[in-house]
Amino acid sequence: MIDFKSTLKMAMTSLKVNKLRSALTSLGIIIGVSAVIIMLAIGTGASNKVQANMESMGSNMLTIRSASAKTGGVSMGIGSKPSLTLKDAIAIQKSVVNVDSVAPVSSENKQLMYGNQNWQSTVYGTTPHYLKIKSYDIDDGRCFTFDDIKNGAKVAVIGSTVATELFGDVSPVNKVIRVGNVPFKVLGTLKTKGSMGPMDQDNLIFIPITTAQKKLFGVSFPGTVQMIVVKGVDADTLTQVETDVDELLAQRHNIGKNQTKDFEIRNSAEFQEKMKSTVQTFAILLASIASVSLLVGGIGIMNIMLVSVTERTKEIGIRMAIGARASDIRWQFLIESFMLSMIGGLIGVVTGILGAKAVEYFSDGMNVSISLFSILLSLGFSGLVGVAFGYYPAYKASLLNPIEALRYE
Repeated sequence: MIDFKSTLKMAMTSLKVNKLRSALTSLGIIIGVSAVIIMLAIGTGASNKVQANMESMGSNMLTIRSASAKTGGVSMGIGSKPSLTLKDAIAIQKSVVNVDSVAPVSSENKQLMYGNQNWQSTVYGTTPHYLKIKSYDIDDGRCFTFDDIKNGAKVAVIGSTVATELFGDVSPVNKVIRVGNVPFKVLGTLKTKGSMGPMDQDNLIFIPITTAQKKLFGVSFPGTVQMIVVKGVDADTLTQVETDVDELLAQRHNIGKNQTKDFEIRNSAEFQEKMKSTVQTFAILLASIASVSLLVGGIGIMNIMLVSVTERTKEIGIRMAIGARASDIRWQFLIESFMLSMIGGLIGVVTGILGAKAVEYFSDGMNVSISLFSILLSLGFSGLVGVAFGYYPAYKASLLNPIEALRYE
């Protein structure tokens, strides 16, 4: 029967006697574990940020755009051939089941002015449903109503960036700004959503769709819109909603089965899944690269343990001479290897957490997320490395002949 208590005590004594060598041996594991934790924290943080950004743009959403027009055989881009109308949006809301909200949208970049301040922003002509679909909340004042849309009122709701650039610390509510050369009364401001990459989600202004068409944009085809946004009731029925919308618009636009459609539908759920998958793959790649450091640390442990077996040949011979079995010797060296790896792993966890926090602190807006899973994974892997790379030296030590070991100088 193996006496684990005494074997563990001897292993720890051996590690204490060679403190510097033990520390240097554990260094590879420390670097490997900390690298894995930092890389997983960065990858998980990036994944969470992408998911939050996707949700802030709206979930369970279909975006319908006019098809691409062609001039001289050259495509002019999606939305360049006006084919969608306000009536299409109304028909989708009335006819398609499992639809929560529908909003027609047209947009242009315009110069905004208030007093001696001016700012360029994107102006969206739409309905109050669009703010709900895109998860915009009113911060101060109110949104325009469907009566405002019906009357073509010159009213607006502005984003926080626009409010700051034009008004500073003054409340914009009930103030009059000029959009191009057209005066608009500010009814309310939006809560800040922040940027998503290079896109500032707060540098925008919402106005009634009818006002945009008749008094600001000047559409070539009355009643047409650039796109229609549809929010489904839930993610499970969104694919069926997409099919139903496609069939309805094809019927309304008199498009046969073999004819090219004059509209395109994009499913936000599919895009979001692709983005999540890409980020998760990136996180796994980072962790895999960092794991190489653990393997290098394991090789270092094996080398040092082999040297230790050679240096302690006489000690092994004495232990065998007084009754220690081969299994006792094997367990002693395995425990030493495991303890070296786990001590390095624990130090690596602390170093990794501090390193991840440092990355978050010194980087510009980078989010990190340290999970219990990444810590347990790193510790488990470091322990496995210690056992795997320590087994051969332990096995070699257990095969020594006691008489030859005692004669070893």
